[in-house]
Amino acid sequence: MSECKKDECKERHSKNLSLLLKIASKMTPGEDLKDLLPKLMNFMGEDLGIIRGMVSIFNRKNSSIIVSSSFGMTDEEKSKGIYQLGEGITGKVVESGEAIVIPDITSDERFLNRTGSSGMDKKIAFICVPVKTTSEVIGSLSIDKPYDERRFIDDDLKILKIITTMISKSVQLHRAIHEEQTLSMENNRLQDSLKQKYNPKNIIGNSSIMQNMYELIEKISKTSSTAIIFGESGSGKELVAQAIHYSSDRATKPFVTFNCAALPESLIESELFGHGKGAFTGAITEKEGKFQAADGGSIFLDEVGELSLTAQSKLLRVLQEREIEKVGTNEQVKIDVRVIAATHRDLLQLVEDGEFRLDLYYRLNVFPIMVPPLRDRKTDIPLLVDMFIKKYSEITNNLVTRISTPAIDMLMSYHWPGNVRELENCIERAVILAEDEVIHGYNLPPSLQTIGNVIPEDSGKLQRHLDLVEYEFVIEELKRTRGKIRAAATNLGITYRQFGLRVEKYGIDIDKFK
Repeated sequence: MSECKKDECKERHSKNLSLLLKIASKMTPGEDLKDLLPKLMNFMGEDLGIIRGMVSIFNRKNSSIIVSSSFGMTDEEKSKGIYQLGEGITGKVVESGEAIVIPDITSDERFLNRTGSSGMDKKIAFICVPVKTTSEVIGSLSIDKPYDERRFIDDDLKILKIITTMISKSVQLHRAIHEEQTLSMENNRLQDSLKQKYNPKNIIGNSSIMQNMYELIEKISKTSSTAIIFGESGSGKELVAQAIHYSSDRATKPFVTFNCAALPESLIESELFGHGKGAFTGAITEKEGKFQAADGGSIFLDEVGELSLTAQSKLLRVLQEREIEKVGTNEQVKIDVRVIAATHRDLLQLVEDGEFRLDLYYRLNVFPIMVPPLRDRKTDIPLLVDMFIKKYSEITNNLVTRISTPAIDMLMSYHWPGNVRELENCIERAVILAEDEVIHGYNLPPSLQTIGNVIPEDSGKLQRHLDLVEYEFVIEELKRTRGKIRAAATNLGITYRQFGLRVEKYGIDIDKFK
């Protein structure tokens, strides 16, 4: 090898090293690939002496390969560089994951020159190298360059392989950072959503009795003290428990619910505290209980009054020692769990009957909260109805905009033994039945279809239904005309006297509408 060639090799080596150092300096975790790739192509133009170059990216959604960044190409040429898998040199490289070198593009029919940027009358080499991650080919890097000797092509091929490895590492790092940020943002969004959903402000009710309950929720949320929620079935005890948890500093930790009445006694202890392998027939593996699953957060024990005395003693130990013992083991597991219990039963009466431990009662009754039954806060019914109408209009795809006055009167007159749950079921049914964007009295369940004591209980089914519909029309017209009987009668197509007879029949107070 002549001295001239040695100097040439030395210069090439220096330029290659400079190129790699420049690229490495730009590949920082915060560098966006859209900004990085154009810089990379310019560096290659400066230090490798390429005529043209391009980075193509494989789009898996439509299986196309498009030019992402380029050097020595116009925007029009770049826009033409679209390939399918296996099509042209670029398509074959992305499909196979193997580099392809063409020493002379004028003599190789595989070279499509789709961009129209390569001069096909000149002896130019084309090198195309795949950009790969550990699991997939994500694109390619290619260059056009004239060569005097084959060994220079091989040198540049090695450099391109190093550069594509650096690109792929940057892509993987960028993906990892992006995925971590996305997961973090999604986690924060979900946490915020849960906080909003179960925030006390989103428990529907403006009555004074509910305001008092909100104050209690706010106070207990600032602590990690045990709380117990009393209330009838369907009154919303679990919603209150969720509000306590998601308003506390444990909001980002688990909230685990367990219905103490849902399982037989033989399974409750295993579900709550877990069990060891071989603890009983069928226990082929070790199991984590609800308390361990709630570690760091809160556990909601619904219907705690249904626990057996044995389970009660274990629950008492958890509250006293802050540790659990799995069924079939002697292992003590420390836990940090806030216990929120709930019951619809009179626990003191259960204590007197010998069905509930007095010491557990005192441990649970640190901060009692009473959820009022719906019959004690009827002023909240219109608010609840509006919420349920909106909810089930969206779910059922049946647009309902309001509830009629007679229907709301029926809801206000009912005693609601099933509380809010019964009201929700009632509105869901009514939304399904509604046909003119309005819930009428006849859309409500039969048990609610009464007009005070006006219609006798022994009226025939048909007559009661007809009376309900007629009553609905009369009330709606009085409301629309602001108590003007003559206008209301005209709208209904009956005489003033006929309308007056119906007002008298149903005991309607005209002054309410004026």
